[in-house]
Amino acid sequence: MTRGDGTPVNAVFGFTKMVMKLVDDADADHIAVVFDTKRKTFRNDIYADYKANRVAPPEELIPQFDLVRQATDALNVSRVEMEGFEADDLIATYAKLAREQGADVTIVSSDKDLMQIVDEKTTMLDAMKNRRIGPADVVEKFGVTPDKVVDVQALAGDKTDNVPGIRGIGVKTAAQLINEYGDLDTLLARAEEIKQPKRRASLISEADAARVSRELVRLRDDITIKQELASFAVRAPDPSTLLSFLQEQTFKSLVTVVASRFGVTPPEPKDSEAATVQSNADQEPAPAKPTPPQLFASLEETTYELVQTTDALNAWVEGIYAVGRVAVDTETTSLDSMSARLVGISLSCAPGEGCYIPLGHRRAEIQGGFDFGDGGDSGDSAGSDTNAAGLLPGQISMDEALAVLKPVLEDPSILKIGQNIKYDMQIFARHGIHVSPVDDTMLLSYVTEGGLHSHGMDRMAERHLNYATIKFSDVAGSGRSQVTFDLVALDKALNYAAEDADITLRLHHILKQKLVDDRLIRVYETLERPLIHVLDRMEQTGIRVDAGVLKSLSRDFASRIGDLETDIYALAGREFNVASPKQLGEVLFDDLGLPGGRKGKTGAYVTGAEILEGLAAAGHDLPTKVLEFRQLSKLKSTYTDTLIDQINAKTGRVHTSYAQAVASTGRLSSSDPNLQNIPIRTEEGRKIRKAFIPEQGYTLMSADYSQIELRLLAHVAKIDALKEAFHNDLDIHAMTASQVFNVPMDGMDPMVRRNAKAINFGIIYGISAFGLARQLDISRTDAQSYIDAYFERYPGIRQYMNDTIAHARKYGFVETLYGRRCHTSEINDRQPNRRGFAERAAINAPIQGGAADIIKRAMIQLPGALDKAGLGARMLLQVHDELIFEVPDAELIQTEELVKTVMENAARLDVPLVVDPGHGNTWDEAH
Repeated sequence: MTRGDGTPVNAVFGFTKMVMKLVDDADADHIAVVFDTKRKTFRNDIYADYKANRVAPPEELIPQFDLVRQATDALNVSRVEMEGFEADDLIATYAKLAREQGADVTIVSSDKDLMQIVDEKTTMLDAMKNRRIGPADVVEKFGVTPDKVVDVQALAGDKTDNVPGIRGIGVKTAAQLINEYGDLDTLLARAEEIKQPKRRASLISEADAARVSRELVRLRDDITIKQELASFAVRAPDPSTLLSFLQEQTFKSLVTVVASRFGVTPPEPKDSEAATVQSNADQEPAPAKPTPPQLFASLEETTYELVQTTDALNAWVEGIYAVGRVAVDTETTSLDSMSARLVGISLSCAPGEGCYIPLGHRRAEIQGGFDFGDGGDSGDSAGSDTNAAGLLPGQISMDEALAVLKPVLEDPSILKIGQNIKYDMQIFARHGIHVSPVDDTMLLSYVTEGGLHSHGMDRMAERHLNYATIKFSDVAGSGRSQVTFDLVALDKALNYAAEDADITLRLHHILKQKLVDDRLIRVYETLERPLIHVLDRMEQTGIRVDAGVLKSLSRDFASRIGDLETDIYALAGREFNVASPKQLGEVLFDDLGLPGGRKGKTGAYVTGAEILEGLAAAGHDLPTKVLEFRQLSKLKSTYTDTLIDQINAKTGRVHTSYAQAVASTGRLSSSDPNLQNIPIRTEEGRKIRKAFIPEQGYTLMSADYSQIELRLLAHVAKIDALKEAFHNDLDIHAMTASQVFNVPMDGMDPMVRRNAKAINFGIIYGISAFGLARQLDISRTDAQSYIDAYFERYPGIRQYMNDTIAHARKYGFVETLYGRRCHTSEINDRQPNRRGFAERAAINAPIQGGAADIIKRAMIQLPGALDKAGLGARMLLQVHDELIFEVPDAELIQTEELVKTVMENAARLDVPLVVDPGHGNTWDEAH
């Protein structure tokens, strides 16, 4: 393990091999290696002797520090380090940023200091022992939960890092003290209460040392970073760069493995290197059995063509007709399909073959934008249209190319395959091309593997083809130097764009067969695939919004927010930034001395909604005002301000985008703008809905399924009492209250009915006694007795829940009425919290997923039914169990009757489906 020049490389070999294995084994979208820099950090400014006792590293390690960095770069894995901070601080900061974006984080380390940031979404991996470290493991090691580890370390100190702590107190004693007093500050404030004289004296005399120690051991998670999380996206290494590095280090076994994975011939070693390899052949450890090639794998040779003439394009069209199918992808300037400009089109009709037809590439001085539209793996930057000047030579004119492609893209005998093809359909529609029939690889993946992973093309290529695709940054750069796709040179654009079509075609072959093997054809062919055209039509139609109403609301919200700030300042006795959780916590718990204050990992008080709601319920005015302040601020920023900017200048309407492949239950999600999260139960939310209006001569109509999830529960759990109630059109919540609490329905106390309603809906989501107690503001004992009484009255529901969890444990998924599989990958997890969450999800998925399937069936049937009846209604929005239509005034009654009939007959259950229609001149009036 020494190079020919005498440099030791044993640590570099171990590091390189480990990182390669970790990258191959990891199911991660972003990976980075974080390094320490020089030993002096901000902690030395706090305590000059910090790490003063550390011994120098072994001499043979010193020359390998830089080589390990080189190894990271050769593997094309992101490398992070920052002067003044330790690696642990950077890890804590990036972990926090990732969690805030909804990611799960794995820290590959066994360092005990990092255990303070472990939580349900952040685990550690001890790679040497292949052991996961979660919250329960932290409790086992330190005797406290992760958020208390800092306090324990502050008391116990750390000889290795020269953290003083308090003499005579070790980890075990520290844990006992923290568990007894809650936190370090409370312990130090009440040190006089300690019974043991020596311990009491130490705590009093060395209190400042404990506080300093806490600052030394507490990890910073608020560093102003220089490298964004997005830059950590997983990338395949460049074969020549990696092999050159491995050859230079004389890592013969790794050279062989990597060369085999890339399907290339390794370079011949230099004479000196060859001699070293031979002399060390007996010393180098035998390579482990290669892991299945993933990011280091390579597809077979490909043939990609840049199509620059009409004759070449016609030849491709002939090839498409010969095979009867084509994978198609568009490159554009924006995620907004209503305003995106077409830059180019890629095609593939045989694996390993593809072409790119550039149409809108421009000179560098012409600024545009970029977007893939491939289902979410790629970044985007908003683009702006430019005139026709500045086009690069070697491109077919837009009109000429589209005229050649229109017949084949509209031919019903040719299958068009795409990744998130709805986006491409909308781009072509703006050019007068109506693409049909279609298949979507994103939806094929979603139907077969929903809940297991994301369904972007890059992720699927890794999973199913063991292949890392070309990333946008590979062809356009990154950071400030990144250019937009219409400024990418044609030769670079070719491989990137043609690969998209080629990979899509390969994925289609694999996933279509998997659809058959897993017997999921019905879900795809009767629900997801036909819904593409329905959603396409809804998105292009959009809904009209009154900008004047939004502006008036925004002014009103701003005024009320200002008034609330004045009231809050008066209650606080001083001015502060109400939007700052840190400053708010200081006001609530330090200045006002309100009860229940607890500090999080950053040392600041926790001021989330749960804390504020508890204080408000206890009668404290300031938290009540802050909750109202937050609600109005969110509504203003998310809706009244933002919606105005999202009104399309050409149509005067907002055009939301519906994602089919996100929620594991089959529910649709809405974005840009999200119109599914506008509050319906608050006055302010209803005011926002008043801004949604119909065209002149039309009325907005709402059709909402009544209690569809409870009806599904009665059906799937076979609850006769609930079935009978629905058949007799009884008040289901009053009936439940009567049967569970043994009270008559006549003259029932509204609070009793409210309790039953909370249980009815809570049961669907696997509510716990703790959750019900908090919701109803009752004791946990009373809540548990309510749940026990409910299950005693309806034992079939308990049986359904047990059977569902058992099925999920055995097969890894549950199914809806129509066969949709909702995977529950953590149902057998060792961590109780993760396992419990998966169990609740398994209970809910057949219900929520069944409701999603039913409304999708209705949505698919309605356009044809309306057309057949000669009605001009347009379906505009879907908000979970509700559909919104724009209806000609003269056709309102007939349309309501037809829509109600179709929706109520979309499924056959043991109980009737009931639809409540409504109409008005605003969305609020219609609901």
